[in-house]
Amino acid sequence: MTRPLNILTLSTLFPNVSAPNFGIFVERQTAELASRPDTSVTVINPVGMPPWPLRRHKQYQPLHALPGHETWHGLDVYRPRFRLIPRIGGAGNPRRIADALRPLVKRLHQQTPFDIMDAEFFYPDGPAAMRLATALDIPFTIKARGADIHHWGGDPKCRRQILEAADKASALLAVSAALKQDMIALGMDGSKISVHYTGLDQNRFVPVDRVPAKRALGVEGPLFITTGALIPRKNQDLVIRALTSFPDATVMLAGKGEAEPHYRALASELGVADRICFLGSVSHDELAQLTAAADIAILVSKSEGLANAWVEALACGTPVIISEAGGARELVTGPDAGRIVAQSVEAIVEAARAILADPPSQDRVRSSVSQFSWKSNGDQMLAILRQAAGNR
Repeated sequence: MTRPLNILTLSTLFPNVSAPNFGIFVERQTAELASRPDTSVTVINPVGMPPWPLRRHKQYQPLHALPGHETWHGLDVYRPRFRLIPRIGGAGNPRRIADALRPLVKRLHQQTPFDIMDAEFFYPDGPAAMRLATALDIPFTIKARGADIHHWGGDPKCRRQILEAADKASALLAVSAALKQDMIALGMDGSKISVHYTGLDQNRFVPVDRVPAKRALGVEGPLFITTGALIPRKNQDLVIRALTSFPDATVMLAGKGEAEPHYRALASELGVADRICFLGSVSHDELAQLTAAADIAILVSKSEGLANAWVEALACGTPVIISEAGGARELVTGPDAGRIVAQSVEAIVEAARAILADPPSQDRVRSSVSQFSWKSNGDQMLAILRQAAGNR
């Protein structure tokens, strides 16, 4: 019998008790991988803490209480702290992460040697994994998800580290074919990059009868949902402005973030505050119910890899209005799935009117993501890691 592949997963985004949805797609992928009898998975989730007195800020208080080691939903998770320099320290984060983690990973490796290290974001995880894998003398892989390439790849100091890590990695993964092309354009070797689509819980994200579902939410007219962190890159302000063209519609904003005060002020200024629901962070189960109840999911980000929210909305039978970003055209291949639009209020309004006038059947919408599952995601991931571990 083949010895289980011993995997060390490094991810700066991973759920915790104070932020249970933070990087939940990484948890889902890792849990699927760990469920296989031929794997053993250890997760290291570095937690950035700024120097005193910045660490006293309320946003860091929940992080103080996180255990250094715990079992999280069946996964073995370590949460070591590293020194975070807010706003100006991005270029130094990989080195600081590696320095903080090196004693821990060496100790764990001595106890049970790792076969491979898997970095779940290209930056800062990838360059940090490069340093740590070198210290352990094991191969490593890096997955790109979108902003880790589009944002950090635009910073010369970070880009140099990204490209060095890409060159030394045994394998690279991208969440969409479009993101793979962006990685190649940045200077990476395309022959090393596998397109690795997200998984999907097909039993959780399912269509429902929208009429009673909306009635239970107190909604009578059209219902729109936009899911994601409330940050400028996600363009939720365009959705709020578009709502003025639909006097009987309601918008649900599922997520929280730094732009929320601005969005609330904008909604009041436009006179639509009573028709916008700021839901904050919602559980995955609740998100599935809300998304299925919506007539349209609107997600017109400035950049994406391939958003999990796109896939989950389509699985619910909810057509999407999304921007020409990342793998949009890999999902929306026909009008049943929705519309790809310009990042403008006018484009959103036009697309929403067209969908509301002739809504596609929920079954046809759902069929556009029938190939997505966490099992297929895990099968491909394990094959990539096994090959990378064997090609030293």
